[in-house]
Amino acid sequence: MDSLLLQNLEKRKQNNLYRTRVMVDSGCAEKISVNGQQVHNFCSNDYLGLADNKTIANAFKQGIETYGVGSGASHLISGHSKAHQELEEQLAEFTGRPKVLLFSSGYMANMGVIGALVGRSDLVLEDYLNHASLLDGGLLSRATFKRFKHRDTVDLQQKLTQSNASRKLVVTDGVFSMDGDLAPLKDLAAVAQQNNAWLMADDAHGFGVLGKTGAGLVEDQNLSIDEVPVLMGTLGKAFGTYGAFVAGSEALIETLVQFSRSYIYTTAPPPAVAVATMASLQLVKSEQWRRDKLNQSISRFRQGAQQIGLNIMDSNTPIQPILVGSDEKLLEINHRLIEQGFMVGAIRPPTVPEGTSRLRVTLCANHSEQQIDALLDALDQC
Repeated sequence: MDSLLLQNLEKRKQNNLYRTRVMVDSGCAEKISVNGQQVHNFCSNDYLGLADNKTIANAFKQGIETYGVGSGASHLISGHSKAHQELEEQLAEFTGRPKVLLFSSGYMANMGVIGALVGRSDLVLEDYLNHASLLDGGLLSRATFKRFKHRDTVDLQQKLTQSNASRKLVVTDGVFSMDGDLAPLKDLAAVAQQNNAWLMADDAHGFGVLGKTGAGLVEDQNLSIDEVPVLMGTLGKAFGTYGAFVAGSEALIETLVQFSRSYIYTTAPPPAVAVATMASLQLVKSEQWRRDKLNQSISRFRQGAQQIGLNIMDSNTPIQPILVGSDEKLLEINHRLIEQGFMVGAIRPPTVPEGTSRLRVTLCANHSEQQIDALLDALDQC
C-alpha cells in the first residue's frame, strides 16, 4: 500500500501542490505564534475578531461548569441539551425563520441537508465554484448531479428546463469562499421558483458579516423564506466558536431530524460551545462597530492593493484574493511573506481551478490600519 501511496505523494510534490500543516502555538487573533515566530494573521475566518473574546470565553467556562466538556451522545439519544435548544431558538429568531437545527460542522450540515432532501429520481444543480462540502453532498445524494456556470442564471434556467426530475434543488454559496464574490440570490430565487425548484444557500462566509444586523446575505438582499427556503450558516467563522446550523420551516427541520444521516448518527457538539455561541450572538447583534470596522478595513486594503498594481479579484467581502497563477511563484511569494511576518493563505488546485492559484487575504475587525498598510508594503516588495 505505502509504495503506491508514496508515488502519488511524490507526484503532488513535483507539481507544487503538496499541502503542509503549520503549527500554531497561540490562540486565534490578529497576531499568532507559528513555530515560535510571531506573525500577523491574515488567513483566518475570524471576521469579527470574536475567537479570543473574553466575554465569550467566560461563557464557555460557565458552560463547562454546568455541562462538562462533552455531550456524551447524539442529539436523538441524550446529547441534546437545554443549551442546544436555547441556541436553536435564538438563531431562529435572529434569522427570522420558524426553526433551526444545529450541526457539528458546516461540512456535515451540507452533506446531511442535501442527502435528506433529494435522492435517485431527483436533480441537484450547483454553482460551479461551490464549496467542496456542497459538491460532495450533491454527488453522494444519488440524485442527478449537474453544475451551472458561476453566477449564471441563464445556464441555470436552461438546465432546469431540460429536467423532468420530481424534485429539483438549486444549491449555491452565499459568499464564495475562494473568490469573495456574492451569489445573485434574488435572481437565482426567481429562476428556481419559475421552475418549481428549491433554493439552498450556504451563507458560511456571510453570516455575522453581511446584512443590517449581521444575519447574512439573505438579510442583505431582503429575501424571504419562500425565496430561499433552505439557509445554512456556520458558527466557526464570524461567530468565533464552532459548529453550524440550518434554518427554515418546521417541515424542513423535522425532515432533517428524521432523515439527515450526518445529524442522526453523530455525537452532539459540546453544550458548552452552545453556551459560548449564545454569548457570541449577543455581541454580533449589539456591536455594529465590528462590521463597520471590517468594512473600513476592506476598503483600505482594496484601495492600497489597486495603487500598487496587485491583480486583486472583484470582492467587497473580507475575502480578498490576489491572483498569481503559477503554483511555484505562489509558494515563493508566500514563503517570503512569512519571512517578513505575515501569514496569508496560499490557495492552489484542486481547491481552485488550474491556473488560478492565489493569495487569499482575509480581513478581520481586529486588524489595525497599521497592520493592513504593513501587509500592503510586504506584498509590494514580494
